[in-house]
Amino acid sequence: MKKIHIKKGDTVYVNAGNDKGKTGKVLEVIPSKDRVIVEGINIVSKHTKPNAKQPQGGIVKQEAGIHVSNVQLLDPAKSTATNPVPTRIGYRFEDGKKVRYAKKSGEEIK
Repeated sequence: MKKIHIKKGDTVYVNAGNDKGKTGKVLEVIPSKDRVIVEGINIVSKHTKPNAKQPQGGIVKQEAGIHVSNVQLLDPAKSTATNPVPTRIGYRFEDGKKVRYAKKSGEEIK
């Protein structure tokens, strides 16, 4: 299985594509395809047939996957609501446990 540095629930910054510069929360990680689904990013229109949930059918707007190389984790120490600061991720061992940390600030990522 492939190792992806982004996890479900992380807040990420989109650094490439049509939604460049936006931030959002990761809803799902798909390691087999190297993709993540981010809340409010890469919205597509999906045509659906009538079913029990939607008796009319129709067009539904939903998030599509974005390649993991096009997102970066936000630094928890330096980021603010108006100034998102993307950072790379490192790994280190603390008290016998492997933890992720932000390379820019050195702070542990929860």
